[in-house]
Amino acid sequence: MTTLAQRRRDPRRPVWQERPSAAGQGAKAGTIAVILLLVLLPMYSIVLTSFSTQAAINIAGGLVLVPHGLTLNAYQLIIQGGVVGRALLISLAITAVGTAFSMVVTVLAAYGLSRKGSFGHRTILWIMLITMFFNGGIIPLFLVVSALGGYDQYWALIAPSAVSVFNIIVMRSFFSNVATDLIDSARIDGASDWRILTKVVLPTSKAVTAVIALFYGVGYWNSWFNILLFMPADSSKWPLQMVMYNYVTQGMAMAGGSTNIVGQNLGHQQVAALSLQMAVVALTLVPIVIVYPFVQKHFTKGVLLGAIKG
Repeated sequence: MTTLAQRRRDPRRPVWQERPSAAGQGAKAGTIAVILLLVLLPMYSIVLTSFSTQAAINIAGGLVLVPHGLTLNAYQLIIQGGVVGRALLISLAITAVGTAFSMVVTVLAAYGLSRKGSFGHRTILWIMLITMFFNGGIIPLFLVVSALGGYDQYWALIAPSAVSVFNIIVMRSFFSNVATDLIDSARIDGASDWRILTKVVLPTSKAVTAVIALFYGVGYWNSWFNILLFMPADSSKWPLQMVMYNYVTQGMAMAGGSTNIVGQNLGHQQVAALSLQMAVVALTLVPIVIVYPFVQKHFTKGVLLGAIKG
């Protein structure tokens, strides 16, 4: 005896194209709701705690979940101190310059490797693939960068991570499947490879380009280990992630380095240490939250096109 689902199934269509049952849809919705809760609840608690007073934190016993006694004192103290503001500008500059540099290198490498007639493209591709699985390690990296004069220099935060082989492969796969008719027509009209890349290939690759730029941007913005490795001494050069690490884990001073993070005052009001820490954490989330909605529409399309094609 056939079941109701079997009677409704169209034999000409595969199972995964059939309309899901009510139970299946409910399970998917419940799973998505749980995942959203796990992601949004910590962010909500961090932001709310950054606006909370010491009394509210004491009542909650830590991170605050119920609004009570909201204040902007933590953010005012951060702005007055100047440390976070300077670190924020440094992080924005490193992210912008690093992303631009990485995109130029990645686009040029991916386009060259996607052209079948380019010199040594298979050999170069295999060498790049090997680096995905084997590398020299941290000590050789430190020695090389230091020997080149990169210690305590901003370029040391960009150059060692400027190229991602994975991103090059994704972009190369996409470039390999750009309409060959357009490229052939451009060549017949006398266009050079540079003109083909800028006028034909890149305009038809906006989705994958936006996604790769997002990958690089988030990577530079969240980078912390390179800072710890190459400029641990001069705190005036620290980007935001290093400042956040010291605020949260070591109680670094907020205003001018003269006082400890615990029990600092803003006028006659004491600012809670946990509120200051969560305010710094919240500030690190703001740029990504602002940028991501503009790139999100390209995210799925860009990754799938670059991964499946080729």
